[in-house]
Amino acid sequence: MAKVAGPSHPIINGLSVDVEDWFQVGAFETSIARSDWSDIPTRVEGNVDAILELFAHAGVHATFFTLGWIAERHPALIRRIAQQGHEIASHGYDHARVFTFERSAFAADIARARGILEDASGQRVIGYRAPSFSIDARTPWAFEELAKQGYIYSSSVAPVVHDHYGWPEAPRFAFRPVVGSDLVELPVTTAMLGGRLVAAGGGGFFRVLPYGFSRWAIRQVNNQAQRPAIFYFHPWEVDPDQPRVANAPMRSKLRHYTGLDKMADKLRVLLGDFSWGRMDAVVEGEAARAVDRPVAVGAEQGIAA
Repeated sequence: MAKVAGPSHPIINGLSVDVEDWFQVGAFETSIARSDWSDIPTRVEGNVDAILELFAHAGVHATFFTLGWIAERHPALIRRIAQQGHEIASHGYDHARVFTFERSAFAADIARARGILEDASGQRVIGYRAPSFSIDARTPWAFEELAKQGYIYSSSVAPVVHDHYGWPEAPRFAFRPVVGSDLVELPVTTAMLGGRLVAAGGGGFFRVLPYGFSRWAIRQVNNQAQRPAIFYFHPWEVDPDQPRVANAPMRSKLRHYTGLDKMADKLRVLLGDFSWGRMDAVVEGEAARAVDRPVAVGAEQGIAA
């Protein structure tokens, strides 16, 4: 199937992987304690290696938004990702959502994760994605902290209504959230369906819904809006043999386990249907088009959970 492209310059969409293990996801945060993580056998290395093979076969490069917790324990994996031409970016230290931090603690978290990732990869880390897209109307100050620490871009906003995350008032496409800073936010992709904005940037939506929905949504963004799509998924999503969490809420289990056996095949089709690249390359093109949309910063502290 032919790739979607413009008349002379194909739109390069942002391909990203949020590197966390199966037990670190938001769906299980009330079922698996962080204090138990170190005692749980990890599966992330084998899953990421499978993704690297998939990307190599498709001839694409991506950005791996990686937890500092993972890089601390698997530095050789981080080096392999970097050596194969992919970008290493930050996903925070241990998947704590931004609104659970006070501002100073968030600043410490992103600095800690960045140091671990740069030591492991040998790359400068310039990008950040908040766990569970948790920069929202409660935490606009997070952008100021990212800018202060010299990050070039963030991809931490989901401009939709959702029970797990979302900032529906945020722009759909690239914007500059901090006055006087070059920091660019690249929101995860959305599409217009019947006059309503719907999430269409990957993850569970890609895994659970028919592939035709994602193909339609990305074509809409590329062809009608003439913008790159921002797509993400997780290593555990290509691992149908991962352990099952019996005590998790039924809704969480349905979200987490549905479609795992079909995910790798759907990704192969996606990689062939569109043009893909690293997030740092996408932000270079989007920076000139980013709208100035400074967000109001209210209280100096986050909301402690």
